[in-house]
Amino acid sequence: MPLTDELSYEEWERVGRVNGWIGPAVCIIHDGYPTTEAEDAAFDDGEDPCIHMHRAYPDTVTRLEVESNHSPSIWRKPL
Repeated sequence: MPLTDELSYEEWERVGRVNGWIGPAVCIIHDGYPTTEAEDAAFDDGEDPCIHMHRAYPDTVTRLEVESNHSPSIWRKPL
């Protein structure tokens, strides 16, 4: 499978999972952030480790609602 801009999200995600580049989908509210013990300790010590995530939207309405409630979802969008 060629790695091009034509991959579907599902294909892109599969490539990431198979190669160990991304973890499984988890619920941050119910499962918590997927952190290492060192990241937890750094946060507890006042540091600010940055953990990136991608939110999957079930539909356009949800995307628009998130964007109206979470400004970084607007200003961090790629062009």
